[in-house]
Amino acid sequence: MNDARFETLRLIEAVLFASAEAVSEKILQQWVPDDIKLRELLEELQGLYANRGVHLVHHEQRWTFRTAADLAPRMKMERKVTRRLSRAAIEMLAIVAYHQPVTRAEIEEIRGVMLSRGTLETLLEAGWIRPKGRRETPGRPVTWGTTDGFLEHFGLESLDALPGVEELRAAGLLDKRPAIAALGLGPLAGGDAPTDEEADNAEDEIDLAGSLDPDIEDQA
Repeated sequence: MNDARFETLRLIEAVLFASAEAVSEKILQQWVPDDIKLRELLEELQGLYANRGVHLVHHEQRWTFRTAADLAPRMKMERKVTRRLSRAAIEMLAIVAYHQPVTRAEIEEIRGVMLSRGTLETLLEAGWIRPKGRRETPGRPVTWGTTDGFLEHFGLESLDALPGVEELRAAGLLDKRPAIAALGLGPLAGGDAPTDEEADNAEDEIDLAGSLDPDIEDQA
């Protein structure tokens, strides 16, 4: 194999490796000199990978590298999926962070909203809150607090590094009643408590933890 052919073969190999999708022969032809036949190069490259962990495969004049079929059952893919926390979960997380240890009833009283089971489970699955013990009051309710994972995710050395009231006010996070109530800095709303779903639909609600990044990552 002469130098020009070898370099072209390497280039085609690199292009195919770099592409997440199958590449058409029409596109590959752009990197091949007129005196070299693309199909011969591809078949040669296919032969070189015939016994490797990945194979060069083609379908309808499109080429791509794929895991060898006999290895596929032994492989699995992990990918990170980012999703946004619901407003209810953000509010609960803010209350737990600033009021811990705090009971579920206290969270509902501060928010003025009944806490759904799904909101609690979301934060538990994220590893950001955990039971801290039981309050020595009738019924001995469970108290909740944040975890080391919460501090790590938000880049906090300790709970002392949480934004203070003045910082939150300067950031515009305490301008509306829901924010003030949720942090325990103002009077609670009277009347019947709505559900999390009803609160999420209220037009005047804002993100109470806006100074924190509420994205969480899952592995699938």
